[in-house]
Amino acid sequence: MPHITLSIPQARKIILHAAGLAQPAPFGTGPEAVYKLIDHLGYIQIDTNYVVERAHHHSIAARVPDYEPDWLYDLQEDGRIFEFFMSDSGFMPMHDFRFSLVVKDSFGTNRKPQSRAEINLMEQVLDRVGREGPLMVTDFDNDRQEASSGWWDWRPSKVALERLYLDGRLMTTRRRDFKKLYDIPLNLIPDGTDTTMPTPQEYARHVIIKTLTALGIASAKEMAWRARHVKNNLVKKELEKMAAEGLICSVTIDGLKTAPHFMLPAYQNKEIQLSGDVYILSPFDVLNVFRHRLKLFFDFDYQVECFVPAPKRKYGYFSLPVLIGDTFVARMDAKADRKKKILIVHNLHFEDLALDETQLHKLADALKRFVGFNQCRDVVIGKSNHEGYLRGIVGAL
Repeated sequence: MPHITLSIPQARKIILHAAGLAQPAPFGTGPEAVYKLIDHLGYIQIDTNYVVERAHHHSIAARVPDYEPDWLYDLQEDGRIFEFFMSDSGFMPMHDFRFSLVVKDSFGTNRKPQSRAEINLMEQVLDRVGREGPLMVTDFDNDRQEASSGWWDWRPSKVALERLYLDGRLMTTRRRDFKKLYDIPLNLIPDGTDTTMPTPQEYARHVIIKTLTALGIASAKEMAWRARHVKNNLVKKELEKMAAEGLICSVTIDGLKTAPHFMLPAYQNKEIQLSGDVYILSPFDVLNVFRHRLKLFFDFDYQVECFVPAPKRKYGYFSLPVLIGDTFVARMDAKADRKKKILIVHNLHFEDLALDETQLHKLADALKRFVGFNQCRDVVIGKSNHEGYLRGIVGAL
């Protein structure tokens, strides 16, 4: 088994290169770059939070500088990507469709027993979509018997649609206003798409390769997370076999005591240069989804606080990590006021480190781009823990 020892700076370079954040526009520009990015990462996570532009658009725009959100929907309409689950809901390349069948089978096999009434409703919903074509939840009568008790208290027809989606009898597309349409797979899967069920070994190896491609360096825990919806998956067993076969390398990081980590052999002697550019990232960016990983490799203690009760928040409701080169330098709690066309930065909190004038100007430029990306014309910064840096950024703006 190949074994590599890396310094922390070397590990950071590999991780950032894999994430598409080492150099600007690593996949090129234009619509094709969006497809290449999704294909490389394996999936782009979808999130509904709309405080700033949604996570899937945000993650793409960080890597495709001329990105237009319509390009993502064009790829969907062209049948080149589809929406389903890896570890979370996301857009995936259509040529990976067969691997979604394993997850769908797991959802269908492992769900709780259903009543005859629930089964009948699912059959009625499936029949109606088959006859009428793509439908939204709002196309079904409000069949709720009692008042809603919260966000996830779905009415029966919504539950039926989601169950049919999860077990693969329905698929979804997104309208350009982000609303979800349910349709039968026959209408959405292009001719010639491989729809054969992978073996458990094939599925596990697919997950391992895709995770290492996107993360650069990963532990068994992080690879298994991508397969978390498949019970009794073989990711850990196949990981050991692939390491023994020399298909992946084991990695030790100087100065860190960690669980075993792995990477692809292509990174053994790869020269990676970092641009030193500034990236304002989504909390749901592939780089940020594992908090322990940010702490381990980047010494960045991060949590998205929209899930934290307001009195316990330290930095704000939707704090966005700010990366310069290989260092997280700040977190920015922002909200887009789309009516007034103003990006409101409630709090720009800097980490305890030194930034020079060039870096502050780059941060100001990145903030300008982020304002435009959110369809705003101006920015207002409420407070910061570093008045000197704040003056430098405001001056550059």
